[in-house]
Amino acid sequence: MKPPIGRDTQLCMSLSARPGNAGSLLHNRLYELLGLDYVYKSFSTADLPAAVGGIRALGIRGCAISMPFKEAVIPLIDALEPSASAIDSVNTIVNDGGRLTGYNTDFTAVRDLLLARAIDPATPFIVRGSGGMAKAVVAALRDCGFDTGVIVARNADAGQALAAQYGYTWAAQMPHAGAPLLVNVTPLGMAGPDADALSFEAAHIAACEVAFDVVAQPAATPFIRAARAAGKRTISGAEVIVLQAVEQFVLYTGIRPEPAMIRDAATLAHGAQVGELVASVS
Repeated sequence: MKPPIGRDTQLCMSLSARPGNAGSLLHNRLYELLGLDYVYKSFSTADLPAAVGGIRALGIRGCAISMPFKEAVIPLIDALEPSASAIDSVNTIVNDGGRLTGYNTDFTAVRDLLLARAIDPATPFIVRGSGGMAKAVVAALRDCGFDTGVIVARNADAGQALAAQYGYTWAAQMPHAGAPLLVNVTPLGMAGPDADALSFEAAHIAACEVAFDVVAQPAATPFIRAARAAGKRTISGAEVIVLQAVEQFVLYTGIRPEPAMIRDAATLAHGAQVGELVASVS
């Protein structure tokens, strides 16, 4: 049984431009199932240095980092674990007695999903975006053996650097021919001002085999809905966010939940379909 919140309760949190409820639902449900004296709360901030200082000063055990803070947070913490230093992107901070270490569990989640879905690494891909999450996705693709891909990014410096780092091609505009694997790592389709935006054109979706969207809120983005309607295989951002959150949970607590617990918590946060999918991977 979970203890009541008191002075010894460990606080974990998230920082995002557009905070939602899913992370809080998932983490707090796992605390409940395991009887842990933890509580999780999502936040946004207009003052990242002050927020990170608060993590250190208040003894907050862990913090999930989402767009647009995954790169900006790096100079504010004390150390980077290899998963974060290799791609210069942090999505998790762990506080050990005031020392803040950055990790990247997005990489792990994307890699595990690519392997679990048995996508042939000979499949050519297009990744749209070049930010912190794009770095994790592209690193995971390379780690899984994908050798033919295009990074589409309007930011020429970031796009070219990311493509060159992993041996892929950069383009400022979407290639006319498309690719069998399409991956959206932009905010297009995310709840808010971009909610109705389609990250890939209908012709590209019609020509693809697998549609992968890292946007988690909503799980069924316009891109994912269009791909499902066209009979394509899909991987949703909700699956990514659950698997990476489980890795964060392990870092914060030292406990790995059983698959049935992960299914329960993911179903609460994202629905039964996502719960079943992630339990099969975890």
